[in-house]
Amino acid sequence: MSVYHAGSRAVHDLVGVRDRADHVGRSLGQDIKPVAAAFLGLQPLLVVGAEAPETGRVWASALTGAPGFVRVTGPRQMSVVTNSGQGDQPEGARGTARPTTYDPHLHDGDPLTTALKTPGTHIGTVALDPRTRRRMRLNGRLRPTARGFAVEADQVFSNCPKYIQRRESYETLTDRTPGTPHPLTELTHQAAEFIHAADTFFLATVHPGGADVSHRGGNPGFVQVRSPHELSWPDYSGNAMFLTLGNLRTDPRAGLLFLDWTTGTVLQLTGEAHTEFTADGERTVRFTVAEAIETPAALPLRWSAPEYSPANPEPTR
Repeated sequence: MSVYHAGSRAVHDLVGVRDRADHVGRSLGQDIKPVAAAFLGLQPLLVVGAEAPETGRVWASALTGAPGFVRVTGPRQMSVVTNSGQGDQPEGARGTARPTTYDPHLHDGDPLTTALKTPGTHIGTVALDPRTRRRMRLNGRLRPTARGFAVEADQVFSNCPKYIQRRESYETLTDRTPGTPHPLTELTHQAAEFIHAADTFFLATVHPGGADVSHRGGNPGFVQVRSPHELSWPDYSGNAMFLTLGNLRTDPRAGLLFLDWTTGTVLQLTGEAHTEFTADGERTVRFTVAEAIETPAALPLRWSAPEYSPANPEPTR
């Protein structure tokens, strides 16, 4: 059975990459290999995407914790701790300042709080390590646990390092206090500047059988704010699977997550996205903002300055 649904197939045919997509699609499986399990256990950051059951809107959120808060607990199962018990203190990872307490973190007021406690939630996840420019995606169904949630995997796969900015190290600031989330109905000047300065964001999408969250990267300015209610970005060439654009062709709902790698501030957007295809093969995604949340100092991680990916094209206006 194909790993692709009708939306992705339509994009494959439109772009002319069906054979290549079939070849690359063989890398998608359900089993979590030992190398993937080891990778997950070293990460202090996991980005998740899902539909909020209260509103039906799609969001992307960031979860953080000491390395070990994400771990593989079965051949096809990943577990995530979002509320720690006493005495839980995983080993720190290379390049980290080990926190004084084990404090897995989802900032207060996050729009996916209920979704992450709801059995059967379709969830997409991506673990991205800027130190090694590696990323891994795991999508499946969520099951709440006493200390967080587990995901039974439907899709597990790695992506190439293209467009990932390298950041050599990070530290965990245990005294950083998250600010109050600010809901927005349109993009303010401050939010527009935040987006324009971004070299990375995460994109959550859904389809009838699941959810997915992917990484998008480029030099600052690759995401353009067109108005207080619209932004756009170029869809750079990738692995030809077109999971994200395929999802958007089936269901335009989407969630975007921008984060400040230094201050820990996050900007979450939800709305709808549509892809424009040109005759010369260029693709642009346009996103209409329905709602946004900006949370200062939401994440306790402070990363070193980026080394931009050599694959990044120069932004065009």
